[in-house]
Amino acid sequence: MAIIQNWLPPSRENWETVCFIWQFFPVITAFQWVLDWYPQGKTSTDSRFNIPGKIGWATMESAGFIVLLYNMFTLPSELGIEELPWGNWTMAGCFVIHYVYRALVSPLFLNPSMSPIHPLVWTLAFLFQVFNATSLSGWLAGYGPTTVNDWAGRYWAMEIGLVVWAWGLLGNIFHDDDLREIRRAADRKQRKEAEKLGRPVDGVDKVYMIPKNGLFALVLYAHYLCEWIEWAGFWMVGGWKCVPARVFLVNEITTMLPRALQGKRWYEKKFGKDKVGSRKAIIPGLV
Repeated sequence: MAIIQNWLPPSRENWETVCFIWQFFPVITAFQWVLDWYPQGKTSTDSRFNIPGKIGWATMESAGFIVLLYNMFTLPSELGIEELPWGNWTMAGCFVIHYVYRALVSPLFLNPSMSPIHPLVWTLAFLFQVFNATSLSGWLAGYGPTTVNDWAGRYWAMEIGLVVWAWGLLGNIFHDDDLREIRRAADRKQRKEAEKLGRPVDGVDKVYMIPKNGLFALVLYAHYLCEWIEWAGFWMVGGWKCVPARVFLVNEITTMLPRALQGKRWYEKKFGKDKVGSRKAIIPGLV
């Protein structure tokens, strides 16, 4: 049953239109190269329109896996496909696992706190998820490979890609948790002092320190780098002909790279260049 006729799930013509438009997403991110204004996370700003961090993050990031799963379960029947090959479901599973962690588990259960998100950032992130999920799910749900034979001869590449994807995901989780520990430690300290002095806890929404464990010893945005590795492995699973996976990786890089460079400037301004030291923004020894 279509929720929006010819769009959710998409017709082939509309899917191709989405894929074409989605390739130009880097043009939208160009403003990040010239502006330091990015009202989210450590660079969030005070605004009466702000959305609470945890709720904002969960709602904007969940759109991706919800759209993908809906299309995976509805589009095949509209196209007369009885069963999708296991390779399609493997890629869909990788995507869903990442975003269930990123959109639900991380903000709602693991993060001690999250800074507010401006509605503009929320809207752009929501659209990113919808366009990306439509592009990927169209390919996976009927407009890409539709039989086991379409995956034949690529099993070794898929296995390597899954290993790369898994290591990227684990690295992303590890470095995310290192950032969380900064606030967890600050929260424990505040609660101990508050109990001793009989005053309320200040909160850790704006507590930041320079992370140092794992790849953070080399770069400030190790969790971004691990996510790139993760989606590079995802593209390997799909193969060179999986254009949606390639566009996804490119779009991730073009939006996260300037954000990391902006973040490095923020760290240097807040803590001083001597504290940041020789750390690069996101790629060890390069950028």
